[in-house]
Amino acid sequence: MDLIKYVQDEFIQKKDFPEFSSGDTITVYYEISEGQKTRVQFFKGVVMQIKGTGLTKTFTIRKMSGTVGVERIFPINMPSIQKIEVNKRGKVRRSRIYYFRNLTGKKARIKEIRR
Repeated sequence: MDLIKYVQDEFIQKKDFPEFSSGDTITVYYEISEGQKTRVQFFKGVVMQIKGTGLTKTFTIRKMSGTVGVERIFPINMPSIQKIEVNKRGKVRRSRIYYFRNLTGKKARIKEIRR
């Protein structure tokens, strides 16, 4: 167990991202390589869940693309992630909002926390 922690501390660089939680609307900017070219693409959506701890943490984002829901799981230490922006803070009662998948229309809105 100590060996895994040592390798994580030594070899995986820690990026400084803002704090976010379930229900928040965030934009993740990540690099995509197509052949020799690389470009930055973004994925904006609501955080469905945050799983794991430390450097093995992953988070799931859900966005609507037309009428189809698209979910994507990002590891927090993914090298291709450039930056994460928190657009809105959401107020939800639970940490994993799977019920959000079944909601449509006005019910699919999350109350915003003003700070």
